[in-house]
This record gives sequence, structure tokens and C-alpha cells, in this order.
Amino acid sequence: MSKRNVIVGQSGGPTAVINSSLYGIVFEAMEHYDKIGKTYGMINGIEGFLEGRYLDFAESLPGGNLEFLKSTPGAYLGSCRYKLPDNLDDPVYPRLFEEFEKLNIGYFFYIGGNDSMDTVSKLSRYARSIESDIRIIGEPKTIDNDLILTDHTPGYGSAARYVAQTVREITMDAYVYEKKSVTIVEIMGRHAGWLTAASVLARKYVGDNPLLIYLPEVDFDTEHFLKQVEAALAENINVVVCVSEGIHDKDGTFICEYDSNVGTDIFGHKMLAGCGRYLENLVRDRLHVKARSVELNVSQRCSVSLISHTDLQEAVMAGRYGLQVALNRGITGKMISFVRCSDDPYVVACGLEDVDEVCNQEKHVPAEWIIHDGTDISQDFITYALPLIQGAPLIPMGEDGLPAFADRKRK
Repeated sequence: MSKRNVIVGQSGGPTAVINSSLYGIVFEAMEHYDKIGKTYGMINGIEGFLEGRYLDFAESLPGGNLEFLKSTPGAYLGSCRYKLPDNLDDPVYPRLFEEFEKLNIGYFFYIGGNDSMDTVSKLSRYARSIESDIRIIGEPKTIDNDLILTDHTPGYGSAARYVAQTVREITMDAYVYEKKSVTIVEIMGRHAGWLTAASVLARKYVGDNPLLIYLPEVDFDTEHFLKQVEAALAENINVVVCVSEGIHDKDGTFICEYDSNVGTDIFGHKMLAGCGRYLENLVRDRLHVKARSVELNVSQRCSVSLISHTDLQEAVMAGRYGLQVALNRGITGKMISFVRCSDDPYVVACGLEDVDEVCNQEKHVPAEWIIHDGTDISQDFITYALPLIQGAPLIPMGEDGLPAFADRKRK
């Protein structure tokens, strides 16, 4: 049997471990040098590949440099937010597969979230329609943890750890002065509140801050919010509130839209930011107490200083498993998933899900995990999330005392 080549791309917003999944795929491909020829990387995903931009990992990361990928933030290959046409008769599809044929591609991997799984689904369906033997696999990633049919996603554990520790640090800072104050922390999460829910892990004891947590799974009412903050202030000098950027009212209007014009991205998603600042001003003006807001922003997804060792290991595992099932079992049209076998001790295994059933859907925080009139998170969530944030891997350091990252030359 002649050797076939591998190609892999990254898409959507990065995570702290998206390159760990990339490492898993590339490492496993190199381990099977008897069956696999070259391993290529698409620069800036499908969009870049259509422009003829890709690299050979043997040249890009020679020798032991591959190891640096595991703890490198961002997307080593670069990312994109390119949406393939819904119509499989569009000329872009034969063009892509002609390029795959030129490179002797036998295995295609795409690392990403919901929109990336949509890409994997379309490519898989087109491959079936032309009877192509290219194996097409989706590798999950998203800090939002909103992919269905998987216990959790690579990237979530590290982002959750970042949120939990940062909110704990913000809380300690809020305790400095004996003066009533409200601190509002805005956390990423458009329609699913998994990341904001992780702020509950910041508490050191029962009754500790954050005292109020609001997710987009529950309609938000500003008047009700003010009453809840006022009640919390009656019992506590300092109140820390955590909110998802995507909190909205009963009509579906994002709270950030109350005070700004919100643009949209290429997929039609509203670009959210500013609900924390809006609520800060509301609390200050209506309750007449010191108020401030903190937007955690991109640090939630790019910080490797707080990377979860569990998350890193699982991302590598998912990458390696994807290559193994495509190569040894001929699997295609699937997304790698995580199946939780046990909470205590925590045990997880890799599974396979039909990517057509995964794409363009969102997994929400279960309603029963959101308690106290939509202001708190239950113990069931803590049991679920705590294992995902465990461990701190050893990060390679450079001579300047800062982390050493894998990087590629850019024009």
C-alpha cells in the first residue's frame, strides 16, 4: 500500500490547548512513518489552503521542537472564520479535493468548534458524494464547552481554571477596603454559560464571593438584578458578580445592546462586549455605591500560565486518537468526543460521534444546575467541572525567563 499524506487545520477562536491537539495528530502521524508520508498544516485553515498556503511539519518543527506545541497558546497554524457554502454543488468543493489529490492527502483533520464541525460535515458529505476515500475527522476545541455529544471540550478546562483563579484573585482584591463596593466580572459565553459557571469554583468557603452568578441560559431582568445586588450588599460589604457576555432579557435582547451598537461577524454572530460596563454604571447610578467592572476578554482563551494539565493531556489524547481511528479503522465523518467513565476517580475515554449530528447545535448548562432564582450554580456542576481544572504542567522557559513557545516564520 502506498503512503498517503495527512493535512490538518485550525479554525475559530484559539484555546490554551488547541496546539496540544495539533501536537497529538502530528506526533501520531510521525509515529506511523511506515504508513504515512508527509504531514501538512493548512495556514489559516480552509481559507488559507484555498489560497495555496500550507506547510510541511517536518520542515516547520524539526527534531524536538514539536514538543513546544503542547504549551503554546494561540493557533500555531493560524485560524480563520471561513464558512463553506451550503450548496455542495458549489465549485469550491471540487477545487478543494483537486488540491487534496495533488498533495496525495488521505487524512484530513480540522480542529475547531461548532462552525468548524460544520466544515467537517460538508467536506465529509461531499467526499461521500464523489466516493472519495479521504478520511475526514473533526477534532473538538472551544472554551465555551458548547459542543453536544461530548462530556466536555478541549480548551474548556484551562479556560475554566483561568476564570476560577482570576475571580478568586479579584475577590481578594475587593476585600481590601471596608467600604461597600460591587465588582462585576464579564466572562465569555454567548449562548452557553459554561465558562461563567466556572466562577463558582473561585469560592473558598460557603458564602464566599462571587455571591451572584448570571448565565445566558436564564433571562436577565435589570430591575430584579438591582434588588438582588442590594440584598447581597445588606449582608456583605463587598459583592462580586460574575456575568456571561451573552446575558439577555426575556425578549432576547443582549444586555450589552442596551448601551451600544453591536456589529456581527462573518457567521452573523453579534460581537458581544460591554454588559459588565453597562451594569457597573447601573449599580453606581441606582444603588449609589462604588462599582467597577472587569472584562476578562481574550486572556480566558490564551493564558498558558494557568493551563490545566488535565486539559493538555486530554487534548493530546484526542489528537492521537483521531489519527489512530482514521488510519487503522478507516473512520471518517466523525468528531472525536470525550466519554466520562467516572467522577471519582475521574476517568475519561475518547469516543466517536457523527459530525452531522454535532454541527450547528449548542449544549447548554443544565437548568437543574442553575439555582437560587438564576443567581448561583449547584454542587453537581462543581463535581462535573473540578476534575477538568486540575494540575499545572511544566512550561518550557526561555533564557529571558518567559515561556518558550513554538512559532513559525510569518511573512
